[in-house]
Amino acid sequence: MSVFQEEFNKTVKLELGKTLGIKNPMAVPSLKKIVLNVSTKDFLADKKNIELAADDLAVIGAQKPVVRKARISVATFKLREGDKIGLTMTLRGKRMYDFYEKLVKIVFPRMKDFNGVDPKGFDGRGNITLGFSENIIFPEIDSGKVDKIRSLQLTIVTSAKDNVQARALLEALGMKFKKENEDN
Repeated sequence: MSVFQEEFNKTVKLELGKTLGIKNPMAVPSLKKIVLNVSTKDFLADKKNIELAADDLAVIGAQKPVVRKARISVATFKLREGDKIGLTMTLRGKRMYDFYEKLVKIVFPRMKDFNGVDPKGFDGRGNITLGFSENIIFPEIDSGKVDKIRSLQLTIVTSAKDNVQARALLEALGMKFKKENEDN
C-alpha cells in the first residue's frame, strides 16, 4: 500500500465523511480506477507509431497497455476492421494511487498556465475525464528522445454518487479546480 493511499484511508476518508455528512465509512466516496487512453490517426499510417506510443504509455502508467482494434470498417477514414487504432490502460490499487499522486503533485504544477481542472469534465455520475495535448508533461518522458508529441486522455472513476461528492473527494486528495466563473 502506498503512503498516499494510507493517508487517504486514515485521515482524508474520515474528514471527507464528516464534510459530506456520511456516517458509514464504507459509503464515503473513493477512487476506483484510472483509465488512460491514447489514439491518433498516425497509428494507421505506420505500425511503428503504435509501438512508440505503447512504450511511452507503459513508462507513464508503469504497466503494459492493451492494444485496441477497430470493430468496424469506415471507408472515409481508411479504417478496416481489426486495425490497431488505440491503446488503453487501467490502473487500480497502489499503481492508481501512485499515479494520482504524481498527477496532482508533479504533472499539474509542470503545466504551463494551469489554473485548475475544468469541472465541466464530470459526467454526472462522479467520474471526470481529462485530456492532455502533450504527453511530455509527465516526468518519465524524456523530451529530448521523443519522436512526436502525442495526446493522452485519462478518466478518473470514483465511487461517488454525483459530481458534488466526486469533486469533494478529488479536492480532498489535492486536485485543484477552476472557479465556476472563470473562462478558459
